[in-house]
Amino acid sequence: MTARRLKEKWSKRAHELSADSYALYLAARDPRVPWYAKLLAAAVVAYAVSPIDLIPDFIPVIGLLDDMIIVPLGLALALKMIPREVMEEHRREAEGRLAEGVPRRWVGAVVVICIWILLLWLAGKSVVKRLAWKT
Repeated sequence: MTARRLKEKWSKRAHELSADSYALYLAARDPRVPWYAKLLAAAVVAYAVSPIDLIPDFIPVIGLLDDMIIVPLGLALALKMIPREVMEEHRREAEGRLAEGVPRRWVGAVVVICIWILLLWLAGKSVVKRLAWKT
């Protein structure tokens, strides 16, 4: 396989993942989707758009590997939980919206960032409490 063909294949797959992530976001807001699928869908989408990863991206190979494994696996699992006809409807809607331009959801980004800040604050508070307790 040539480098050009490999690049086209990866580019196509990245576009599909992006479209599926957006379709999953849309499906998570649909009342026909079970609550547990909504919860998983929201977690996968939040992780995909979050600026903070489980393994930081600056760590060679492993940093990018978590995005290449966690997001697609989470997407696959969430997609299996959502009724097929509902997901197809949201895929079409996502493709249409993405064709118009990348949707901007500042509120969602702010919520994800606030959650990460809260988690970091709680972790820091816990560490400080444990260090103060040991002295």
